[in-house]
Amino acid sequence: MFGLDPTLLAATLALTMFGGFVKGAVGFGQPMIMISGFATILPPDVALAALIVPMVTSNAWQGLRGGFRAAWASVLRFRLYLAIVMVFIAGAAQLVRILPNWMMLLILGVPITLFSLSQLAGWGFRIAPERRRLAEVLIGSFAGFVGGMSGVWGPPTVLYLTAIDTPKVEQIRVQGVIYGLGAVVLLLAHLKSGVLNAETAPLSMALVVPGAIGMALGFAVQDRLDQRRFRQATLAVLVVVGLNLIRRGLAG
Repeated sequence: MFGLDPTLLAATLALTMFGGFVKGAVGFGQPMIMISGFATILPPDVALAALIVPMVTSNAWQGLRGGFRAAWASVLRFRLYLAIVMVFIAGAAQLVRILPNWMMLLILGVPITLFSLSQLAGWGFRIAPERRRLAEVLIGSFAGFVGGMSGVWGPPTVLYLTAIDTPKVEQIRVQGVIYGLGAVVLLLAHLKSGVLNAETAPLSMALVVPGAIGMALGFAVQDRLDQRRFRQATLAVLVVVGLNLIRRGLAG
């Protein structure tokens, strides 16, 4: 099915469901889990194409889970951060050929890992309300810049939302809005590039179902987590993500 033997198809479905579960529980991590796993069992272009449609649908569900009005309120509240991220993604994408990808992965992975470990160790880091606008500009610029270069802008966003003590429900919703915008851009770009085509699109669309099942299970876990445990779970996932980015950067 979809050009895969049953074993590979089962592994692909399992990875998608697991990625959906993590995303449902803490709000992010699905594309990194999927692409890391897919790349070991599928050709690179098929691996990339396979995660595109599940990303779009899962982020739409996450962002709109509380309703359109709540999602729009989150957009308005974080409009400065959103605007800066998107501007820097668009600009930095033009610089891809200047800096090597491994360098950008290290620039992203090292601070994320150090910050997350320090938070788990109990070293406090909060952004005071009066410094929030400056933080939005600085962190949004960083997130957008590395996002345009490497395609990864989720972890800095989570760091920012965690540092300003964003309530759990809104943090999940805002992440869905930001990632959803990026996922739509990714889909349109790869329809044009040919990565998502008549051969790869059916597999990508089929993975929407296991991804949604995983997210539903993750949401059930998320709904039972209090704010402190949610923060700890998010930071733990960030450590794994950061270490994986460092590993990829060191591997060149």
